[in-house]
Amino acid sequence: MVHGVLQVIIDTAAALFGGLMLLRFWIHASRVRPPMQIGNFIYILTNWLVNPLRRVIPGVGGQDWASLVGAILIAIIAAIAKSMAIIPVFMLKIVLILTLLTLFNWVVYGMMGLLILEVIFSWVNPNAPLAPLVSALNRPYLTPIRKIIPPIGGIDLSVMILFILLNIAGRLVPELILSLGR
Repeated sequence: MVHGVLQVIIDTAAALFGGLMLLRFWIHASRVRPPMQIGNFIYILTNWLVNPLRRVIPGVGGQDWASLVGAILIAIIAAIAKSMAIIPVFMLKIVLILTLLTLFNWVVYGMMGLLILEVIFSWVNPNAPLAPLVSALNRPYLTPIRKIIPPIGGIDLSVMILFILLNIAGRLVPELILSLGR
C-alpha cells in the first residue's frame, strides 16, 4: 500500500518536472516563443536545475542541452527511487531500463498531449492564444506526414496518423527496452 502511494508521488513529480524540462528543450529546439505566462511558468519551475546545469553544459548549436540533461537526470533519480522501493539492492541495469522507459513515455505522452490540444484548438477555437504555440511544436512531426498524405477533401489526417504511429511506438519500444534487460 505505502509502496504504491510512494510510486504515485515519485511518478507524478518526476513526470511534471521531467515533462517541463523536455517541453523547455523542445520550445528552444523548434524556435517557438511561448506566451509570456506559459513561458514564465515553464522557466520558473525548471530554472532550479537548468541554470546550474548551464554552467557546465553550454548551449551548443543553439540547443538548450541543459534542459535535456535535466530531464534525463530527473528520469534517473526517479528510476533510482523506484528501484530502491522495489529492490533494496541498487541495480544499475534496472535503473538504466527504468530511465529509458520513463524518458520514452514522457516523450510519447507529451507528443500525444500536444496532438490532442491541436485537434481541440482546430475544432473549438483556432485563434486561441495557445494555438500557434501548439501548432509550431507539432509542425516538425506533422509536415513529413502531410507531404506523404496531403489533406483529403480538406480534411487533414496527419494528426490521426501520427497519433497511431505514437501508439504503435508506445507499445513496441518499451518491449524492446525491456528485452534489453533480459
